Amino acid sequence: MEKITVTSRIANNVATIWNAYNSAEDIMQWNQASADWQCINARNDLRVGGKFSNRMEAKDGSFGFDFEGQYTAIEPFKRIAYAMPDGRQVDIHFHEDHATTDIKIIFDAESENPIDMQRNGWQSILDNFKSYVERVYGNASS
Repeated sequence: MEKITVTSRIANNVATIWNAYNSAEDIMQWNQASADWQCINARNDLRVGGKFSNRMEAKDGSFGFDFEGQYTAIEPFKRIAYAMPDGRQVDIHFHEDHATTDIKIIFDAESENPIDMQRNGWQSILDNFKSYVERVYGNASS
């Protein structure tokens, strides 16, 4: 199974970024790849064995799906790993460097969609997260 990596450098401290990444209220604000999508519900039980579920829907109501997983590893402010229901694995790394934090997400590709489409979709969501954090919680480099 091919692995895909997406990254982002966010101008804020790791504690703020970690909390925004894992808070259900925040997740509903940033977890979409484009402006015509929305996350209408988010549940997150951030502990090994805990589960999360985010309901993603097109704003026009034409399509929706649940994005779900079960946590397999948690290292606060450093790493989150989870398994999706189909067995694919996701590994997220947080690394603070002065006033910025790098996030790297490595995930198993699925077989339905082209690799570039999957990478672009996950990168768009991560870019949206970066914009959200810097807009709502401040940009430490400005």
